[in-house]
Amino acid sequence: MDRFLKFSDVSFAYDGMIGNLLEGVDAYFPEGKWTGIVGANGCGKTTLLRLASGELAPSSGRVGSLGKAYYVMQRTDFQPDGFEDFLSACAPVAVAWRVRLGVSPEWSGRWNTLSHGERKRAQIGTALWQEPDVLALDEPTNHLDKTAKAILLKALKAFSGAGLIVSHDRDFLDAICSQCLFIFPPQATMRPGGVTAGLEQDRREQSFLRTRDNEAKDDARHLREAAQRRFELAQQMAANNKAARLARIAANDHDGRAKRNLAKLTGKNAWAVTQSAAIGRRAAKAEASRRGLAPRKEYGMGFWLDGGERSRRDYVLSLAAGEITLGNGSVLRFPEIRVRPDDRIALTGGNGIGKTTFLRYILPLANVPEEKLLVVPQEISEVESAKILAEAKLLNRESLGRVMTSVSRLGSRPGRLLESASPSPGEIRKILLSLGVDRGIHLLAMDEPTNHLDLPGIECLERALADCPCAMLLVSHDQRFLAKTTRTEWRFSEIAPGVVAVRIQDSGT
Repeated sequence: MDRFLKFSDVSFAYDGMIGNLLEGVDAYFPEGKWTGIVGANGCGKTTLLRLASGELAPSSGRVGSLGKAYYVMQRTDFQPDGFEDFLSACAPVAVAWRVRLGVSPEWSGRWNTLSHGERKRAQIGTALWQEPDVLALDEPTNHLDKTAKAILLKALKAFSGAGLIVSHDRDFLDAICSQCLFIFPPQATMRPGGVTAGLEQDRREQSFLRTRDNEAKDDARHLREAAQRRFELAQQMAANNKAARLARIAANDHDGRAKRNLAKLTGKNAWAVTQSAAIGRRAAKAEASRRGLAPRKEYGMGFWLDGGERSRRDYVLSLAAGEITLGNGSVLRFPEIRVRPDDRIALTGGNGIGKTTFLRYILPLANVPEEKLLVVPQEISEVESAKILAEAKLLNRESLGRVMTSVSRLGSRPGRLLESASPSPGEIRKILLSLGVDRGIHLLAMDEPTNHLDLPGIECLERALADCPCAMLLVSHDQRFLAKTTRTEWRFSEIAPGVVAVRIQDSGT
């Protein structure tokens, strides 16, 4: 029997929401195919995955499937159920997935010391080992370097069930998806092919709808103006009619020609009134046609770090050459570090090589006031996310307005976000960045800044950081992002067994 997943007129709303987050969703997810779930942060992508896996029940409609479903969350705070069993299992399927994904049995009992990239591979391996019929993956490429992504792509292509995947990685979605479900809350539209083809089709359709909508709007305006002119003409004729009648009465004029002229004027008045009404009906029809077009509203984008400023000190970070011990027992050696107030630095290297550990080591040594340092970690726990949102809601009206404007310009809708008790990982990163920018910063440190962000948010962040006046330290595997935002590279690589070295290199060399 075929394995499948089907949404039939599915709607869903969380408690406290004014309207539905998802409404009337119809979608079919076939066996042996991967479907990308695409949309802005907070639009309902994770909610849809949880509906697909049975973690949530729809408010109305039906989610139908054959077989068991498994959801892999985007957060890596806690090890998944069955992880230890997966590590110790001797069955060929368990061994095969461990080998494919580079998961080591030695990771047992070490979840908190694993890198987030290692945790992500462990999450996915645990899920695939259990051979679900429906597999829902939330941001599976987060924290993964290029090699790990290639391994993951090959592993997922071997999955034979119905697969759903949420990801900000456009290249990955194009490589694996046969169709994509685009969510524009509360509706969703399925399109064939990868995300690039789907986005292009959507852009063409929206451009067509906006052109037709503008034409209908212009037609309605011109018709309303014409109707108003006819109405004003009728009023003028009525006034002339009245004046002529009064003049005739005053003169006791019984001349036939005067009566004929008055009849003509009265007829023209009636004609103008009739024409005004007819044109008004045509205008109303043109306006009604716009309701059938309904292009999506466009929001202002382009987030600018207006609150950013440059430190007046010679260096925001100064550190003599040295070495530190990494969590896995390896040693990391680094040269003399000097970070100027306008430096833009990329920290690069494979998963688990020590980039995050080094960042945590040097940031407390930064030569900037505490309130002028903004650190955006690669993972923010659900508890901490709720706390950050609660603190933002307590801001005074003016400050909250500035922060929410920044969030809006990173592609999220503030109204829906403020309704939420638990923002998505992408949304909380936007809030944290906006809060820091609002108070002005001298040093910005972001660990995997594109993780969890939607595609419009990444593009806005690229533009914002390109003109940021303060110093930046960016840890990322996204080479395209780093090429647009940084000028210097700190490259982490293993130079001998158990020895990692940091090499400093200008991006232009």
